[in-house]
Amino acid sequence: MESKFPKKGKTWEELQNEMIEKSQDDMDYEHGRHSAYVWHAGEEVEAVARRAYSMFIATNGLGKIVFPSILKMEEAVISMVLSNLNGNGAVGHMTSGGTESIFLAVKAARDRGREKRPDIAIPEIVAPFSAHPALNKSAHYLGMKVIRIPTRPDFRADVDAMAEAVNENTVLLYGSAPSFPMGLIDPIADLGHIAQKKDLWFHVDACVGGILAPFVRMAGYPVPDFDFSLPGVTSISADLHKSGFAAKGASSVLFRNPKLQAYAAYHFDDWPSGQYSSLTFTGTNPGGAIAAAWAVMNFLGEEGYLEIAKITMRASKRFEEGLAKIDGIHVWGKPELWAVAYGSETFDILAVAAKMWEHGWMVVPNSQPPGIHFMITPVHEPVIEDYLAVLGKSVAEVKNSDKPVKQVAVRYT
Repeated sequence: MESKFPKKGKTWEELQNEMIEKSQDDMDYEHGRHSAYVWHAGEEVEAVARRAYSMFIATNGLGKIVFPSILKMEEAVISMVLSNLNGNGAVGHMTSGGTESIFLAVKAARDRGREKRPDIAIPEIVAPFSAHPALNKSAHYLGMKVIRIPTRPDFRADVDAMAEAVNENTVLLYGSAPSFPMGLIDPIADLGHIAQKKDLWFHVDACVGGILAPFVRMAGYPVPDFDFSLPGVTSISADLHKSGFAAKGASSVLFRNPKLQAYAAYHFDDWPSGQYSSLTFTGTNPGGAIAAAWAVMNFLGEEGYLEIAKITMRASKRFEEGLAKIDGIHVWGKPELWAVAYGSETFDILAVAAKMWEHGWMVVPNSQPPGIHFMITPVHEPVIEDYLAVLGKSVAEVKNSDKPVKQVAVRYT
């Protein structure tokens, strides 16, 4: 659609009405009819994030020397995150999202690897098949190679196979806590032992679980160790705008010590303005996102996050119990947290996903193995039974249909 500047500006009322009209077909995240993209903890939390973001909308985290408030809030956010990840002596900084956090960890591992072995032509990464595409995206930009190893029958990283894949070019091991598609925590402790033994950087992608998982453990649910309590863990990525429920554009990348964090930095001085140094990939770093994360974390506090963890896990358990009552459906693996992937060996689960979309529910399909995955948040708690009812109806429609159903494909673009 061709667009050009209007000759005259419009009033805010006109613009607001137009934006409301444009958003009519947007995903209904406030009522839980979604499985990804948005983490919503209620109107109060969203209002806090919105107000905090707007207060600092003009600030730039790249210029913390002139915005010391942003620096103080970022330091406080990182301190809170590390306090729940056994980060004594660890450091970190905020980024724009999980992809950037992973990118910076990969960049740091590459530079450390080249420093230790300058003869490496193409540094390699060994990761489970379930690793997030951000890993390959990072390797693509950084001139690296990713070796994806098939997971075990339980869909977790195959530690022995990954150890065998390590060679003289390997600079990084990768594990997830949990993986995005399957919602399962890899055997992080075992991978850490391999990393220590072979002197490799080991990154834990906790973008989904890093903020809320410690509260799930506090609530009494078993969560395996995945943080800096394990000596083999070098870096961790944890998204504040996922299970921290902050405004979009807020993640964190954490390092065991400042020396390791330094590998993530970029420095340049061969231009008219002299020294340019940055710990992030992006230049401008929106101060509003930092302020919103700080505000939400302080608004919720430990009590708020603990309550969110309890609500989410209760909803997750109800969901799994409901799935077990639908003939032919089974959960892939045994998820420890709130992300669940399920499928079927008796009917076309991707056709079921298409039916769910037809009934107004945005579900995310998995392709290998075929299935549907569901990230459960507090907003889903009141609609779990509704979701299960529509799922049951969709399964029946697929079973009773003699016509092929057009499958849905969710594109992350």
